[in-house]
Amino acid sequence: MNNSTDTLTDSPAVSPTVSPTDHGTESPAAAGTRHVVIEPSILYFGTPVVLLTTENDDGSANLAPISSAWALGQVVVLGLGADGQTAHNLSAGPGPRRELVISLPAPDQWPAVERLAPLTGRDPVPASKPRGCRFEPDKFAASGLSPTPSHLVGPPRVAECPLQLEAYADRVRPDVSGDFLIVEAVVRKVHAAPDIVVPGTDHVDPGAWSPLIYNFRHYFGLGPERGHTYRSETAPPVNR
Repeated sequence: MNNSTDTLTDSPAVSPTVSPTDHGTESPAAAGTRHVVIEPSILYFGTPVVLLTTENDDGSANLAPISSAWALGQVVVLGLGADGQTAHNLSAGPGPRRELVISLPAPDQWPAVERLAPLTGRDPVPASKPRGCRFEPDKFAASGLSPTPSHLVGPPRVAECPLQLEAYADRVRPDVSGDFLIVEAVVRKVHAAPDIVVPGTDHVDPGAWSPLIYNFRHYFGLGPERGHTYRSETAPPVNR
């Protein structure tokens, strides 16, 4: 979602270098499936969109869309631009400023996400921000989304999002390029809309829940289910 910002923006496009074949000897199987070598300017090959709520210096809330997020157990790893307001807030050091909410929008909420894309909580707007980016102190109002109080952390949740994760950023560090921050956030409480939960359980129903996917600067939802892993706890017994 970003190469230098905390919004749904990328670095300027770079014309790819295309080679008809790779070096080396191809196996017969590989020869039947030709590939070309490219140099894409972005690598958002289908990642979920999350909305991060953090606390500003004055105690107000900042809301930012992020496309680099993945979960490992109860830890969500986030990648965000080092010059954005989210990075500024989470870099304040241990304490309440490290609290955050990770809200996951549904596919049909992409217009609200896109309304956030050209906005920043930084004033003045950093030079690294793309053209057209502007300062906006109240991103909830600008996006048409609603804040709702969290239970364990200070920043509010996004009321309209079906999944909301209250978390604490235990580790915040620069990436190898220095252009981004890598955030490891431990989830403390999960809120889910009732219609995406398997009744009588703590499981999210994968047939009812579809995240908003950011796929090479385009928005998508999930398609029909193709199958499930043997570790699934929500698949019908007959299919296991």
